[in-house]
Amino acid sequence: MIEKVIMDYLEEQLGVPTRLEEESGLPEEYLLIEKTGGGMDNHIKTAAIAIQSYSSSLYKAAKLNEKVKETMENSIDLDDICRCDLNSDYNYTDTSRKKYRYQAVFDIVHY
Repeated sequence: MIEKVIMDYLEEQLGVPTRLEEESGLPEEYLLIEKTGGGMDNHIKTAAIAIQSYSSSLYKAAKLNEKVKETMENSIDLDDICRCDLNSDYNYTDTSRKKYRYQAVFDIVHY
């Protein structure tokens, strides 16, 4: 499962709690990963992965988002991933819960 591969990779590289779903007890700064789409052609899989960077301020969320983008550029070093392109990234603050976050969406080709 590509989400688990990316979750483990980001947590190891950034030292920030990284989860596939929200859970209680998370610190102010953490990452959430969500697969928003995918497909397969000739046994090669594709996935659209959204990574949400949460922090205590908008600046810190944006800064964490930049670290995520830099780290994901190197994800092609993993055996499971052969291509990783940034699709878009943007301020995605959760106004209903008053939580600062950014979101980066990546198009990934993997095995």
